Amino acid sequence: MITVEDKEEIRRLFYVENKSIRWIARQLGHSRKTVRKALADSSPPVYQLKSPRPSPKMGSFIEQIDQWLAEDLNNPPKQHLTARRIHQLLREQPEFSAAESTVRRVVRLRRQLLQPPELFIPLAYEPGMDAQCDCGEAVVLLKGERVTAQLFCMRLCYSKRPFVMAFPTQKQEALFEGHQAAFAFYQGVPHCIWYDNLKPAVKRILEGRNREEQVAFISFRSHYLFESRFCTPRQAHEKGLAEGLVGYSRRNFLVPLPEVDSWEELNHLLWQRCQAEDGRRLRGEKQTIGELWAAEKPSLLPLPAHPYPCCTLHPVRANRFSLVTFETNRYSVPPEYAQCQLVLKAYVWRVEIVAGDKVIATHPRCYEREQDILDPFHYLPLLMTKPGAFDHAKALREWRASWPEVYARYRQGLEERHGQRRGTQEFIRLLELHRTYPPEQVRQAVEWALSYHSYSFDVVQNLLHQLTTARPELSPLDLSALPELAAIQVPRPDLDHFNRLLAGAPGG
Repeated sequence: MITVEDKEEIRRLFYVENKSIRWIARQLGHSRKTVRKALADSSPPVYQLKSPRPSPKMGSFIEQIDQWLAEDLNNPPKQHLTARRIHQLLREQPEFSAAESTVRRVVRLRRQLLQPPELFIPLAYEPGMDAQCDCGEAVVLLKGERVTAQLFCMRLCYSKRPFVMAFPTQKQEALFEGHQAAFAFYQGVPHCIWYDNLKPAVKRILEGRNREEQVAFISFRSHYLFESRFCTPRQAHEKGLAEGLVGYSRRNFLVPLPEVDSWEELNHLLWQRCQAEDGRRLRGEKQTIGELWAAEKPSLLPLPAHPYPCCTLHPVRANRFSLVTFETNRYSVPPEYAQCQLVLKAYVWRVEIVAGDKVIATHPRCYEREQDILDPFHYLPLLMTKPGAFDHAKALREWRASWPEVYARYRQGLEERHGQRRGTQEFIRLLELHRTYPPEQVRQAVEWALSYHSYSFDVVQNLLHQLTTARPELSPLDLSALPELAAIQVPRPDLDHFNRLLAGAPGG
């Protein structure tokens, strides 16, 4: 193959010095066909391989590679043979001596023959019609510790507006809450959402694009009235906009690793960074993401009048310790519901325990294992009947650490005045006041009662009533319209009468 310098010399001899093609071919040692090609095209020459390079060392091993690659088509994608592994297998045969680079080249060419690369078609979408959803993982610093956050990602196909939210789990309730937050972010619901075959939505994959969906997912979908479409298994490119958003959000929203104190703070950060994307103009678009979303918003489905309850339901039974078990953790309920059959509603951030249609307990959801999440107010009525267990009650341990120092002194005074059992019961009644009064007001009332050396629940309750009851402002009575009243003089009492009375008393 001639070089670009050879082309230049040929073209200069012909066009500038008027030499013939035969003369140029003879002088430079090229064929006349090569000279004619150089005269017809001045662009740099490109070498094209007409036939595969020979691999003498591979010989009959190519047939073995073809067999392995054909069998590999039926294996899981993440367990396909690599060129490196094929080279290791071939080296186990004594007569094999080819280098790994040779094997890599042969494997690449044979794969292209067995399974030609799939071709794709550029797509365009109508406003408000389609969105894509996907999930992924990212690492964040939560309260100083590295935590794996589960990312819920959704993108509108027309405007490309992204939404990303982080959760501690990928369970069904997180999927629902992610949708609900995305719909609020978009101020509407897309008509159709594309998914891969995620378990919180798909119970079983049927033939073709048919799916047996989870009952709760169908209920959620019917509440918001969107359609669901599911990708072909192992064909993630069918929702490439959402697939790309997972990686994009990791690289652009979560680098460097965000340091946050709560999931709420992390999601507020992600919300802000998704909003900042409104100012971007994507390749091939004349408008920004925000401008396209503004044009798309009227085509979205309206939000329903009330949100969907993003929870899953679990039947539970309270034991004799007034505890129900969910995902190895135990949550407390009021003691009157011990040994009762109840229903636990698992939200992403909390659990609610229900008896009939009444919520009897609410706790923050725990994602650790074998933990007890106890509400001290659930055990105060029981401690009234068993005051001897007060100092060892597990439900009060964490709460006791945050009590003001004055509580300990006041309890000591109660026990000195009323005895240990009655004094502890009075103190338990005092703790019950936290149900209806702010802690700071209860503390202030206890300090007042202590300063008066008054040790009683009734005293503290009365002082709290005085603290929280607004006193009317009294103004002096205007007697200008009633001059006859102004002339009345009320004599001051003569306290000497009491002295004479005491002097006349027996023993006075």
